[in-house]
Amino acid sequence: MSRRLPPTASVADQREDGKLHAPAAARNADAICAVLTDHAPATGRALEIASGTGQHVVAFARALPGLHWHPTEIDPARRASIDAHVTEAALPNIAPAQPLDATEPDWAAKWAPVDMVVLVNLLHLVSAPEARQILNGVASALAPGGVFVLYGPFRRNGALTSDGDRRFDAELRGADPLIGYKDDLAVAGWLRNSGLEHGGQIEMPANNLALVARKPV
Repeated sequence: MSRRLPPTASVADQREDGKLHAPAAARNADAICAVLTDHAPATGRALEIASGTGQHVVAFARALPGLHWHPTEIDPARRASIDAHVTEAALPNIAPAQPLDATEPDWAAKWAPVDMVVLVNLLHLVSAPEARQILNGVASALAPGGVFVLYGPFRRNGALTSDGDRRFDAELRGADPLIGYKDDLAVAGWLRNSGLEHGGQIEMPANNLALVARKPV
């Protein structure tokens, strides 16, 4: 997956020792951790798709020490940042960052089975067919009973519900008309079509949503 995105799509500042720092990741980490704590299995393997700077996976691993976390990222500079954050945190339950483009077919074969998959702030940056490919791969990668948590901005029943969302969605579609906010009801249908049981959605800060799904046993 390679495309031109507006500068506002992913804001991160360079810090020391190769670390990148995204203000949005710092703001939403606690809220996402709370959702994961409520829904995650106690033990097992957890895959994070598009781990970004690495701030999130460190927070997740600290909040859920019974899971062994596997961060992934398509961008080499961000993989370096992930590993720098992990080294600084010195947590024993995070593997080195691995390359992964989850829009590619059959990506799940390398990772299955995992007990949890987490995906934060990616679906609005890919096309609808790519989003469905990602969700199909998540369903294939999950072990029976495994949990998927999806976080990000969404249309609500077809509508953009804040001025900030309307502005950001327009910026995304101006850069690439195939991307932009996905509809929450459409994504729930895609989850069911992939073979996952949609477990509902949770209102999150900054008008975001967390969607939770589970693979049947």
